[in-house]
Amino acid sequence: MALARQEMGPEAVLIDSRKAAPESRHLGEYEVVFACDAPREETPVAATSFPDRLSGEVAQLKKELEGMRRTLTRSAYAPANWQGASANLLDAYTALTAADVDPDLAREVAEAAETRLASLPHNPQRVTSFSRPGEGSPESKPPMEQFLAEELEKRFQVEALLGRGEARPRVVALVGPPGSGKTTTLIKLAVNYGLASRRPVLLLSMDTYRIAAAEQLRAFAAILGVGVQILETVNALAQSIEENRGKELIFIDTPGLAAEDFDASSDLAHFLSTRIDIDTQLVLPASMKPADLCRVTQSFEAFRPQRLLFTRLDETATFGSIFNEAVRTAKPLSFFSNGQRVPEDLEAATREKLIGMILNASPPIGRGEGLTRLG
Repeated sequence: MALARQEMGPEAVLIDSRKAAPESRHLGEYEVVFACDAPREETPVAATSFPDRLSGEVAQLKKELEGMRRTLTRSAYAPANWQGASANLLDAYTALTAADVDPDLAREVAEAAETRLASLPHNPQRVTSFSRPGEGSPESKPPMEQFLAEELEKRFQVEALLGRGEARPRVVALVGPPGSGKTTTLIKLAVNYGLASRRPVLLLSMDTYRIAAAEQLRAFAAILGVGVQILETVNALAQSIEENRGKELIFIDTPGLAAEDFDASSDLAHFLSTRIDIDTQLVLPASMKPADLCRVTQSFEAFRPQRLLFTRLDETATFGSIFNEAVRTAKPLSFFSNGQRVPEDLEAATREKLIGMILNASPPIGRGEGLTRLG
């Protein structure tokens, strides 16, 4: 208790104590948790009406509970060898890991931001504390949060593009696991980047595994008034691309592949990975668990995808796994999708959007915003 009050101040109170777990016994026999109990300001009864006084007391209680929550969260998330780490560092690390950012990446980013903060003149800690989601505005963002956003931004790329280089027509293939939303996303891209700009579009499907997928594509094509072809072989796909050189945009839909399906799709994987004129994009659900997302991304390396496109942002509240895969694969992010509405639920990926979702728990995306670029 003496050590806790020396570090946290005389208001430190003991919240919990228990025998240390076997794996952390080397750090000490007991694990204890302290919190800072901020002094409560008394308001004269005569000067304040009962509703105002009650409201003030509730606000003060919420503030104290938030302080306790932060302390407990820091204890749960912080690395064991971070004894004496600053509140800024612990808050930053906690916010990142709580958003599903990989712990090693979170530590790297938080420490880099803390180093930059420490280099500021005088380093006034009370002014530079890390704000929590929903607190403050972009104009009043504390330096620690600003540095954290900049360190995140350095580590991944975005390219909201379709096609590869100057190759014409622009040929885009979407690959990914079952249920990732490839077909719906393909239609959104065709509408926003083809029909909206009066570009001739052709839809090709290699998804003969699911009858429903082909019928869905035919239905959308009929509504949109664009051509569609259902192909069964890689040779037929190559021939169709060659015969439609007059189109400006050709989209290729592929079957959703689980681990046991990759052997049967080796011809398609070889074709897409060796065609330098085809922009293969890996479609991934943001709602997938980080470990599963990593495994799926590694499996689809056989297709040599150039970019990552994330869907189902509306089905999760944490977005760190998007950052994890962008950093780990060094592949740019292209587009974000967050629903079934065609064509509204699609947005060009930006650094600002992903960083905002990670740090501020903002709503996934603005409906149909940012669709302005075509590479």
